[in-house]
Parts: sequence; structure tokens; C-alpha cells
Amino acid sequence: MNFDLGPELGAFRLEVRAFLEDFGDIGAFFHHEGSYDDATRRLYLALGERNWLALAWPEEAGGEGKHPLFEFVLWDEMARSRAARPPLGSGIVAKTIIRAGTDEQKERFLPGLRSGEVFFSLGYSEPEAGSDLAGLRTRAVRQGDVYLVTGEKRWTSGGHRADYLWMLCRTGTQESRGRGLTILIVDRRSPGITVSPLTALSGERFNEIFFDEVEVPVDNRIGDENGGWQLIGESLATERHVQFQPSRVRRDFDDLVEWLSERGLTGDPVVRYRLSDLAVRVAEVEALALAMCEAVQDGRDAAVEAAANKLAGSEVAQEVSRLAGDLGVPDSVVVGSQIEYLWRQSISETIGGGTSEIMRGLIAGRGLGLPLKG
Repeated sequence: MNFDLGPELGAFRLEVRAFLEDFGDIGAFFHHEGSYDDATRRLYLALGERNWLALAWPEEAGGEGKHPLFEFVLWDEMARSRAARPPLGSGIVAKTIIRAGTDEQKERFLPGLRSGEVFFSLGYSEPEAGSDLAGLRTRAVRQGDVYLVTGEKRWTSGGHRADYLWMLCRTGTQESRGRGLTILIVDRRSPGITVSPLTALSGERFNEIFFDEVEVPVDNRIGDENGGWQLIGESLATERHVQFQPSRVRRDFDDLVEWLSERGLTGDPVVRYRLSDLAVRVAEVEALALAMCEAVQDGRDAAVEAAANKLAGSEVAQEVSRLAGDLGVPDSVVVGSQIEYLWRQSISETIGGGTSEIMRGLIAGRGLGLPLKG
């Protein structure tokens, strides 16, 4: 698959590869406890020094004013080298603040996000509101110059080390659904916050975070009260091109072929047949990523293309890592082996960033115009 996006982006891809040579295979792309260490922080700070965390920010906000495809190339190379994933702060958070924040909020939060010194975690999902965010129950009640936040967030990635939580809270009635939600920036060290670990199959630490009348200044509200639903929809639209990187799937596939070759299995006709079939699926992911890039490059809404890319990519990542087990290779299920870990961490890919079911619904409704129930 030819990923030539033009000479300028091609040159930038080579620049990113050269940059990553100084960091080796730090392995922070895969989420597991301990992956966010000093080397990872040093990587993000180095990206901040180059202003690469603000590649597509407008220049007036301190960014480079580059086309969003520069972000795609950056994080696609990060995925290929398994260095790191895009931080949510410089993406969803910063771009929403740039679009809907006050001048004071921009001055307060953007410099730290641009430099890689400030870490945000998303406070969206709840025990009874995962994919159905419009049904969330964490409530923010305004009293004068503060909101009192009470409730629970769950599956919060990085919540234990975040400086701030980008919180979606209910300020309207429960029946108001998406029309009654507001975005607040919550200092994670505020009194009344309790963080408890939830360990995933991959070893990644998620969190459940409890809020007991946590005081949040009204000045930390982004946009209008009850205007959060529209803002999160707009923010997701600006980040679709970096949601799932095709080079991650290609790297996983290449590692699988090497792993099978080391065990003398690639000459087996059944193995070769399965690998050839899987190679087509990997190429499909790359083709869908190119379709998404084309939509982004043309300035079109890439929601359907990005959903197709994420759906195929996350499911093929599972197929790649599962093949060794399907072939009956014993050490493919030994905890600690490379292939076994690839399988464990791939499970969450079809959940995070929107489940496969949500992606299929988006493709059916917006891409094919099919009527959807509910």
C-alpha cells in the first residue's frame, strides 16, 4: 500500500522517524501500568519543544497552523514505532478551548497543553452511561460562583495521573438527555475526589473516580451551560483522523509473520493461506485510512470514513494477534510472550473511542442512509 501523501508530508514523515531514533522502542503506545514513565514524559516534552503537539492549532493560539494530515502522519509514525498515542489534552481539550473557551481559559490552559507539561483525562463514561453518554448522571449544581459536582466516572484512562479532568456533567434534568450536559474542567486534586484503580485484561490501569460535592469554579466551564453535547460532537469531529493509526496494524502483522517464521511455521500451507487472507485485511485498513485522509485533505466531513477505518483497524488488530492461538502455537497463550500480550491489549481497541457497534451504526445511518431504531 502506497502511503504517499505528497512530498511535504513525505518529508515530514521522514523527519518524525529521525526524531524517534533518539527514543528507541519505549513501548508507551500499548496501555499498561508502568508504560507512562520518565521516558514517555520526556517524549511528550520533546514533542512540545518542537511544537508538534500543536501542529494543527491556529497560529494565533500558538500552533503551527498546519493541515490536519500532519497530525495523522505524526501519530501514524508513533504507532509504527509503538512510541506513544496522541494525548487527549492537545487534541480534544485544546481544540475545544480554542474554539469555545474564553480568552482567560486560553491563556491559562493552552501553554501547558502545547508544551506537553499538563495532562488531561476525559471524564465521560459512567457505570450506566458508556456508549450512551446522553444518559450520564454525574450532576453539577451551580451555587454562586461554583458548581458542586457529585457522581461517579468509570473506565477513566490516566485519571490517576491527570492534572485535570475534562468532565461532562449533567446540569439539566435527567430527561433532558444531551440537551442538559455541560463541560467543566476539574482539578483532579480538588477536595472530595476519590480515585480507585480498575485493572484491564491488558494490565492497563483504568479508574473509577468518585465526586462528593466537589467545588468547580464557574470560570472552568467551557462554553454555555447545557451546551456540552454539541461541543463534544464537534471535538470528536476534529480528532477522527488520529483515532486509529493504520501503521499500528501493519507493525502487528509484520511482527506476527516474524514470530511465526522464527518457529519455522511460515512454510506450512495452512499458515500461508491464513497469513495471505490476513494480509488482505491489513491492506483494507490501509486503504480505508487513505480514504479518510482524502476526505480530510478535501475538507469534507470524514465521520463515515473515520468510522470505517476505526472499525476495520480495531477488529483486524484482534484478528492479527489471535491467529497464532488459532494455529495452536503453545507459547501464543503464555503470559508475557509478545503475541499473547498483543492479543490481550487488542481487546480494548474495539471499545475505546467508540465501540464497533457504534461505528457500524454511524456507517449505516450516515454513510448508507439506513433507518436506525432507537
